Amino acid sequence: MLKYLSLIAAAVMAPASALAQSANSIEAIPITIVIHGGAGALAPGRYTPEEEAAFQAKLAEALDAGYAILEGGGSSLDAISAAIVLMEDSPLFNAGKGAVFTRDGKNELDASIMDGATRNAGAVAGVTRIKNPIKLAREVMENSRHVMFAGEGAEKFAKERGLETAKPKYFFTNHRWRAYKEALAKEKSRDESALPHDFKYGTVGALALDANGNLAAGTSTGGMTLKRYGRVGDAPIIGAGTFADNNSCAVSSTGWGEYFMRLTIARDICAQVEYAGKTVDDAADDVIHNRLQNLGGDGGVIVLGPNGDYAMTFNSAGMFRGVKNASENWVAIYGE
Repeated sequence: MLKYLSLIAAAVMAPASALAQSANSIEAIPITIVIHGGAGALAPGRYTPEEEAAFQAKLAEALDAGYAILEGGGSSLDAISAAIVLMEDSPLFNAGKGAVFTRDGKNELDASIMDGATRNAGAVAGVTRIKNPIKLAREVMENSRHVMFAGEGAEKFAKERGLETAKPKYFFTNHRWRAYKEALAKEKSRDESALPHDFKYGTVGALALDANGNLAAGTSTGGMTLKRYGRVGDAPIIGAGTFADNNSCAVSSTGWGEYFMRLTIARDICAQVEYAGKTVDDAADDVIHNRLQNLGGDGGVIVLGPNGDYAMTFNSAGMFRGVKNASENWVAIYGE
């Protein structure tokens, strides 16, 4: 009889024990958000103290918005979406409101997002009237059978989904217009390689690890100053500008997009983690400081692993970046 009661007790206790173990494993997951606001010629002294403070404040606001969602048990997808929307709405970054101008004097926006749990992804390219391209990329991922929509087709889908639009003048900013005029003047040399690096890259991105252990990655950009003929860079290209897989890592890229596409930078980093067993630091260092640099490209990446390890690696002078988790909360601009 005693043996019988013991067996019943064990059966009753087993589910509770399993639940406890499950709860402990969830608590052990180091919820984390990592963001970037673009890489470039960001040497100390480039910005005034007031300008630096404005960048740092917006980066911190984006981190706080994303982390609050994670802390409340929200998903990594919701966290990165919130962080990127804040940066898209800020004129400080080359995405959304602060996008650079094309050769024709227009703002054309690209974005992508990827779910590390399902490896589902969505992207948009060349949109001109979508207030928050990252929201549209997520709609593509979650509510269409496709991965990417471009131009008028993307905007038609946005209308069907009820997304907020904006007139082209919404994206105009004086400092981007001045940069556009400067780039036009330099173009008279007929040597596009002579354009300053500032005109070649700039992007925003975010990665998150939520309490369920799921990774997500997102990237949004206005592209390259003076880009021509419907040029699309790496930001909306899954595997180049964005990648996420719970089995390896999440990546968002910023840099000279043509090189990031040719090298499938984001996927390569995660492949090295998954197949070669490298840390996110080692994989990012190899891809950015060896493969990318040897080919002549520059820029950077943020990388986040399923254990909370992260990397912020770049071969440019600086990269707007930040991280927030249970033990860290900081932002930076330069290459210190």
